[in-house]
Amino acid sequence: MADVIVSRQGMDSARHGHPWLYRASIDHFSSSPERLGSIVRLVSEQGEPFGCGILDPNSPIAVRVWGLGPDARLDADVFRTRVERALAVRKVLFSDGRTTAYRLLNGEGDRVPGFVLDRYDDVAVLKIDGDAAKALAPTLTRDLEKVLRDAGITTLLERESGRTAARSDSDASTKSEAKRIHVRFGPEREKVQVLEHGVPWVVDLIRGQKTGAFLDQRENRRRVGELVARRLHAGLGARVLNLFSYTGGFSLRAALAGGKVTSLDIAAQAHATAQESFKLAGVAPKDHEFVAADAFAWLADAKRKGRTWDVVISDPPSFAPSEKAKPKAISAYRALHRACVEVLAPGGHFVAASCSSHVGAEEFLHTLDDAALGHNDLRLCSFYGPPDDHPTLPSFPEGRYLKLAILA
Repeated sequence: MADVIVSRQGMDSARHGHPWLYRASIDHFSSSPERLGSIVRLVSEQGEPFGCGILDPNSPIAVRVWGLGPDARLDADVFRTRVERALAVRKVLFSDGRTTAYRLLNGEGDRVPGFVLDRYDDVAVLKIDGDAAKALAPTLTRDLEKVLRDAGITTLLERESGRTAARSDSDASTKSEAKRIHVRFGPEREKVQVLEHGVPWVVDLIRGQKTGAFLDQRENRRRVGELVARRLHAGLGARVLNLFSYTGGFSLRAALAGGKVTSLDIAAQAHATAQESFKLAGVAPKDHEFVAADAFAWLADAKRKGRTWDVVISDPPSFAPSEKAKPKAISAYRALHRACVEVLAPGGHFVAASCSSHVGAEEFLHTLDDAALGHNDLRLCSFYGPPDDHPTLPSFPEGRYLKLAILA
C-alpha cells in the first residue's frame, strides 16, 4: 500500500469515526498518487500508520476510510464480515416478517463507505457511490452472492446512475438520475410486491427512484397512517394532501387509515404505480384524487379556490444537491412550507420532510418557524431522522440527511 500523509486535523476526524478525508486533509503522498481505487495506508505527520482507506485522487473526498489502527487492512474478507454483521442487525429488526423491504447495507453507516444495498423481498439492489469504490468493487464483492443467497436473496441487481437534466417541481429544481440496471445474479426482475408493516405495495425496480423506492420513509409512512387514524378516532377531519407523492407511500397509509387523499406529483407515471399499490392493498383508487401538476403552481391555485386539507404532507426531492445550492434551497423550503400552511385547515397537521443532506436539522426547522410560515398558531409536535435500518455514525452528520417534522 502507498502511504497517504494526513494532517493532524484529518487524523483527529478519522479517529473520531468520520469516514471521509477531504483533499485539504492530505498533506502529501509518500510517492506519486496511486491509481483510482487503490487501497492506501493512512499515516500521521509523525510517520505513524493509523488506518487504511480507498483513494480517489480526482474527488474532493480524497480517501474513504475503511479501518483504523496500524494493522488495518481492506480485502474481500473484511467486506464480507461487515456485510454479514449488517445483515445480522436487520435480521433482528425485521424478525416478525411483516416488513420485506428495507436497507441491508447503508454505506458509511455500516462502515462500508460507498456501498448501499436494499432488499425488496427476495431481490436486492446494489448502488455503488464514487468512482474509487466502483473500481475496487469486483475485488471487495467477491463473496457477495453467497452471503446474499444464504440470506434468501435470489436476484441481485446493480443500479448505476448518472446525472441528467433537471426535473423541476419548483424554481429550486433538482437533478434526476438516468439509470442502468445490471443483473449480478438470478433472474431479471422489473417489479416486486413487498410488505411494509404488513401493508402490501408495488416497487418498480427499473424506473423507481433510489434503488426502487424511498425505504428511508417507511417509519414515517406508518406514523402518518397512525396520525390519520387518531384524528378520525378523535372526531376530527381526515382530508389528506400528499405533495410530491411519487408512488403514493404516504397516500396509501393515510387511505388505509380512513383518510380521503389527494396525491400530487409532476410525474403521471408515478400515479400508475401508486394505484397498483392501492388495489393490491384493497383500496379503491377512484375514491381518492390523483393529480399530475407542478406543486407550487397547484398550491397557489388551491389557495385561490379556498381549498383546505386537514393533513398536509410535503416530501419534496432534495432542494440542495450541493453546499453551494443551500441558500436557494432554504428559500425554496420556506416558500413551499408557507404555501402548504396556507391550505391547511384550522386544527390540522402539517408533515414536512427534507432529504437534503446539506440542510441541517436546525436549518430545516428554521424554514418552519413563525416567520417562515406566516403563522403563529402552530407548534412542533414531533421530529424524526433516519430509521434503524439506515444507521449513521455519531461523527458523521452528513449521514443523517433525512428530517421529518410534524406540526399542529
